[in-house]
Amino acid sequence: MSNPENTSQFALLGTKRFAPFFWTQFFGAFNDNVFKNALLILFTFSAAYQTGTDVSLLNNAAAALFILPFFLFSALAGEVADKYEKSWLIRRIKLFEIVVMTLATIAFWFNSSYALLCILFLMGTQSTFFGPVKYSIIPQHLKPRELIGGNALVESGTFLAILVGTIVGGLLSKLDNGPQWVSLVVVLIAFVGWLTSRGIPDAPAANSNIKINFNPLTETFKTIQFARRDRAVFLSVMAISWFWFLGAAYLTQLPKFTQDVLLGDQTVVTALLAFFSIGIALGSLLCEKLSGHKVELGLVPLGSIGLSIFGIDLFFSTPSHPGQVIGFMEFFVQGESYRVLIDFIAIGIFGGLYIVPLYAMIQERTEPEYRARTIAALNIMNAFFMVVSAISGILFLGIFKLSIPEFFLILAIMNAVVAMYIYSTVPEFAMRFLIWVITHTMYRVKHTNLSKIPEQGAAVLVCNHVSYMDALIIAGACRRPIRFVMFKPIYDLPVLNFIFRTGKTIPIHSKSKDPETYTAAFERISQELKDDEVVCIFPEGKLTTDGEIDEFKNGIEKIIAKDPVPVVPMALKGLWGSFFSHKDGGALTTRPRRFWSRVELVASDPIQPEEASAATLQEKVSALRGDHK
Repeated sequence: MSNPENTSQFALLGTKRFAPFFWTQFFGAFNDNVFKNALLILFTFSAAYQTGTDVSLLNNAAAALFILPFFLFSALAGEVADKYEKSWLIRRIKLFEIVVMTLATIAFWFNSSYALLCILFLMGTQSTFFGPVKYSIIPQHLKPRELIGGNALVESGTFLAILVGTIVGGLLSKLDNGPQWVSLVVVLIAFVGWLTSRGIPDAPAANSNIKINFNPLTETFKTIQFARRDRAVFLSVMAISWFWFLGAAYLTQLPKFTQDVLLGDQTVVTALLAFFSIGIALGSLLCEKLSGHKVELGLVPLGSIGLSIFGIDLFFSTPSHPGQVIGFMEFFVQGESYRVLIDFIAIGIFGGLYIVPLYAMIQERTEPEYRARTIAALNIMNAFFMVVSAISGILFLGIFKLSIPEFFLILAIMNAVVAMYIYSTVPEFAMRFLIWVITHTMYRVKHTNLSKIPEQGAAVLVCNHVSYMDALIIAGACRRPIRFVMFKPIYDLPVLNFIFRTGKTIPIHSKSKDPETYTAAFERISQELKDDEVVCIFPEGKLTTDGEIDEFKNGIEKIIAKDPVPVVPMALKGLWGSFFSHKDGGALTTRPRRFWSRVELVASDPIQPEEASAATLQEKVSALRGDHK
């Protein structure tokens, strides 16, 4: 049997609980973009669809009509998604899509631009109602360790669907009888999406007692208040919306940037869009590998750093071309063009690393009965930030007369400022980032049987104590947040103290030297266990000085006597002789034998509290570690 901790996210595509949903959302995103892009091209280039109104105004009206439903109906969509069984709801939404696409066929037949604009509004409405269901159904069908992989697949699939749909819509619109081909394809894809939705398993209603309120103003305000119930969740909502601000700004200026700065034609625009979308997909899929099957918030600062670095580099990477328009092949073969392509794919990759953990965090930390309404609030904020993005483009490019590369530079700097504000307000992000960096640079960590740690409820972890980095390595490997009990002199170390304080570490000292800290520590431990948290202690009470496991003190017995909870024995292997261990004299005082270490963290079955004596636990931990120090 395969180890669930090492199962690839792609295995989800072979499961009934995820695959039908994945393909339903993929075909939905694909269809939206086939229709939208074909319509914009027909408005721009086909005389039959030009109404005498300025083409730019018509295209902007199309974009506004697609976004408008997110403001009007997101609150209602969130209530509906929380009130009704979600697979049933998705099938109704997909039937509505078939109806809308059939109406689009009629509008194409009569070459009615205004009717097609109304159809675009209906497509936006359909997307508005699908959004809250899309993200709130994922945690109902996936296990906690699958959340990051499931969201990665959804994000990568969505952006690839957007890319392919945009290309297909453009190609179809240029064919003879293009509108008829577009009509056939969008109806067919809508029908395929409905068929795949029939395989989605039931997802029970989160709160069937909700009373639906159709007032968009009061319900929009109320919905946003749901997202504000948890400060970290709300800031994650804002962080995702900021990414949509950035993405909308880049993609809106992409055609003009290509035409005026790169001197490229439409094929260069398509190539840059492809590099960006593929980057998002790659970054999203990398999240599972880099996070170890858990919601790793440390990837979010990494993503924002990359977004700023490559956004700034885009300002400096503008190639110099002769004064004629060039196609993609001419653009591609010029060496200095590679830097622009690398910037766009890197912005996409780091964007994927940025948003996937945020989506997963919102799903994991939001109470189930409010989850869809929180996602609805996210959709409202996304739409608002996209509108603000358009206004900022008008402000910087139109009024302040900045060049597009200068606008990109400002976006990158703004991203850094926004990131610093979020991470200073919710230091958990920065703390997890430091842990992730340390445990992925100095250590190569393998973990075995960490699924033995209960996914819910209180538990105590006990582990051998080898180096100053033990707590960080365990925190970086385990899915659940852990409250570490730590010797106060280690807790007070510079830099590490920020991590320990942010992670709610519990400092402890000997009763004889610091009775106040000793007593406070046991009170905190008891409270954390009563709150169903996981507490980790190092029963040796100090770092090993010879690589061997010292005697376990009876503090663990005192903890379990007051709060009888399961105890999970764990062992760290491979840290003896590493930079922060006491081998050859003392950590940080002598030259280490090695800077980089291959480490293993292994856990065993939980021990019931009545069997969890200090001697028994020492024996279990020693057996887990074996001869490998």
